[in-house]
Amino acid sequence: MTGTRRAPSVPEPPPTPHTPHTPDTPGGPGGPGGPGGLDRDKLFAARLQAARARPYLATALFPLHTVESRRVPTMAVDRHWRCYVSPAFVDRTPVEELAGVWVHEVSHLLRDHHGRGDRVARERGLTGPGDRLRMNIAADFEINDDIYGDGLARPAGAIDPKSLELGEGHLMEDYLRWFRLGPRTQDLAWLDCGSGADGLEREWDLGPGGADGLGPHEQDAVRFRVAQGITGRPGSAPQGWQRWAEEVFHPPQPWRELLGAAVRSAASAAGAGDDYTYGRPARRSAALPGAVLPSLRRRPPRVSVVIDTSGSVSDAELGSALLEVAAISRAVGGRRDLITVVPCDAAARIAHPLCLAEGIPLVGGGGTDLRTGFARALRARPRPDVVVVLTDGQTPWPDDRPPCRTVVGLFPRVPEAWSVEEDPDYEPDTPPAWAQVVEIGSSPGGR
Repeated sequence: MTGTRRAPSVPEPPPTPHTPHTPDTPGGPGGPGGPGGLDRDKLFAARLQAARARPYLATALFPLHTVESRRVPTMAVDRHWRCYVSPAFVDRTPVEELAGVWVHEVSHLLRDHHGRGDRVARERGLTGPGDRLRMNIAADFEINDDIYGDGLARPAGAIDPKSLELGEGHLMEDYLRWFRLGPRTQDLAWLDCGSGADGLEREWDLGPGGADGLGPHEQDAVRFRVAQGITGRPGSAPQGWQRWAEEVFHPPQPWRELLGAAVRSAASAAGAGDDYTYGRPARRSAALPGAVLPSLRRRPPRVSVVIDTSGSVSDAELGSALLEVAAISRAVGGRRDLITVVPCDAAARIAHPLCLAEGIPLVGGGGTDLRTGFARALRARPRPDVVVVLTDGQTPWPDDRPPCRTVVGLFPRVPEAWSVEEDPDYEPDTPPAWAQVVEIGSSPGGR
């Protein structure tokens, strides 16, 4: 749901169990002819307007099955692609704004906020209702920052990251780290987009055994068709949707999770991201009257990513490297300002601060000597806590272990036939033992 505030002047009957689902036709029970029922003519006119404003979402809007319910504040979706609708909300909301709500709700499902919410809850131990409300707000921020305008009206009260002084263009997982419930969010306690927004099943959900839900394979098929519509008309969708469509065609692989885990492990190692501060004196200062000792604090780690841009690395692999840079930024808490990228073939070039990964120029094409990339990364001030190298491995490596943790993402290679014929003892270069290696494109493993 878009964060439309409840109109206090509109009375609603006390909560009752949802009415049975009726077909999406205006004449059935709860249609415009029923007293106090759902005005399906108005609701479906808004859906049609949403499809006209965002034609690439039409194949997702129409498979949504509507369920009349007086237990939802406005509109909400469950993880099985049912849309629960409050009759009073439809009555008091203009068709133009209802169209925006349709797009908002289907966006939760297309972006798999329910599945992602489940994963975040497991990883971060988020179990309470307040945590799920935070997920719903963060998911709304991810959606609302760029879907309105250009023929699609913004519903009244729709929340966006600016309301909490947060930047736009980020993911739900990032926003969850950046705000807590408090005075600025107390007006959003009623917000409820359903289990389709955060993964937590509601008591009014029809559940997996209910009628007219979509199974996992049907949901994937809908997502794929929407992604095809977006990529088939480049420039017609906002950047957020274009990035989503790209991920649908290039879904996360097991090795990507391994790479993220390796970076997090390196970043959390003893000494990585540690610094002293006088802002909070050490507890042992009490034993030394008149002396103030600094305490050790943990700050977000600095990461330098060295990308092999030599001629042996394909354009597709360079594109994959940029995707990994974005994944690495999420692995260390979303602090893009603490990540630099060093393109390197036979010589290292400028160390680029990470703003948007797709804006980094990967210039190269010659031979390979990543020793210069290591040297360039380690000359940075302040020095990185972790160096991540994305390469095919066909390069000389530093003789000495760098003074920080090193993670190598290795593009797979088969030894060239001519190399084996000329030298039967030929072995391709391999990363040194002091580097943690993850094979990119392989099944779970690595060393």
